[in-house]
Parts: sequence; C-alpha cells; structure tokens
Amino acid sequence: MTTPASLSGQSHRRAGRTIVVTGAASGIGAAIARRLAGPETHLLLHTRGASDESQARLAEVRRACEALGAQCAVWFGDLAETSAATRLIDAAHDAFGPVDQLVSNAGFATRQHLADVDDEAFARTLAAMPGAFAALLRSALPDLQRSPQASVVAISSFVAHRFAPNQPGFPATAAAKAAIEALARSAAAEYARLGVTINCVAPGYTRKDSGHSAIDPAAWQRAADATPTGRLCEPDDIAALAVFLLGRHARQITGQVIHVDGGLTL
Repeated sequence: MTTPASLSGQSHRRAGRTIVVTGAASGIGAAIARRLAGPETHLLLHTRGASDESQARLAEVRRACEALGAQCAVWFGDLAETSAATRLIDAAHDAFGPVDQLVSNAGFATRQHLADVDDEAFARTLAAMPGAFAALLRSALPDLQRSPQASVVAISSFVAHRFAPNQPGFPATAAAKAAIEALARSAAAEYARLGVTINCVAPGYTRKDSGHSAIDPAAWQRAADATPTGRLCEPDDIAALAVFLLGRHARQITGQVIHVDGGLTL
C-alpha cells in the first residue's frame, strides 16, 4: 500500500538528487556513499544488521557524508524479507521525496562446494540479492521514470564469470550475481526510452575495511597473486566507476556489465 508520505513525496522533488545506497555501512557501499556525498545530494543509507556494530559503522559513514555537505538518512533492514524494499523506498520518500538514483550493493559471498549448498541457504542467497534487487527496482521505478537523472547501478562480482576446476567456488553467490546482471540488462532494455540507465559493476577480489575481514593475510596474498595486476582492488576503485555511471557523462551507457578486477576475468 502506498503511504501518505509516499504520495506527498511523488509531488515534490527536491533540488539536487536523492540516492538510495544499500549495504552502505562498509566496503564498496561506504566508498560509493562517500564519493556521492556533496551539497544538494540526499542519501538514504542502508545496512542489513541492526547490531550496535552495524549502527556504529553506518553512523560513521553518515557523518563522513554529512561533513561533505550531503543530507543523510539511514534505514536498517533485511532486504530478503517481503516488503522490505518497499519500506526502504518509502523511507527515502519520507526523508527526501522521490528517488532519482539507486545503488544496489548489499550482498555476500559464500565459498563452498556445490554439494554443500543446502536448499535453505540457496533460497536465502537468491532472495537477498536478485530477489531484493528486483523488488527495489519495482519500488523505485515509478520515481525513476519521472526523474531527469534516473540511474541504477547494481554491484555484481567476478564470481559470476570466473570458475576454477576442482576447487570450491561460490556457486550460490555466482548464481545470484548472474541473475542480478540478467535483471539489470532486461530492465535496461525495457526502460531505456524512458531515460533510465541501469548498469552493473563486477569487482574482482576487493580488500575489506580494516577490522571487518575474517580472511587471513595469506588468503589475501593468494587473491592478489591470482590477479594479473598483482594487487587487490580497493573499495574506492569500484566506487569510482559506480559514481561515474550515475553521472551525466554516462547517459549513453546502459545495460552493461563492467569489470573492475585487475584483469581477473581476462
């Protein structure tokens, strides 16, 4: 059901742009939010967890963005849950009015053998990533179709494109990210004439924020060694492209999956 706040938001679009960023508490999402921040930018920052640690991390990102002149609001919730995407977009309406742009970044990677992926884990992975992305698109599209700067960026991953024989991979995550890419391309084709651009960025091995990684240094080194450039991606490497795709110079780019992976998927 459309709330009164949503209805009022549809009729009043603020100057600048309103952008929803999911998974904004750390890593790529936080880097994107910081790069987007500036005067006349309104950011709805999301994270899944409502723990004290998650709230503290998102509050830190919010402070950094507000220091750069952005107006910010935050929302906590699991986007795999029914109606969560609608409630997130409604929160953006309540705070700022109609949504102009969307960054779908929230997600996770689980490395395991296919035989170890149980039905519940597989279903949850699909619900949390392509399911959530589809729901976010459906909820935001009425706004996007009326925005003069409508753009969507979804974060995919190299795991949907690179597969090593005889090793555990990321089967559930690979399926989820491939589905996100297919959804983005389908939506890009459908809404291109209405001025909405929709693209994916596919990162390679990307360094985690300090203090938020359970991967040991040796594993990071193996990841760097597997990358042709010999180094890991930094969150800001991915953020730079995502922010470009949301800008006016990218208005003729839509339906693309662009890799930022140091040559990993060559």
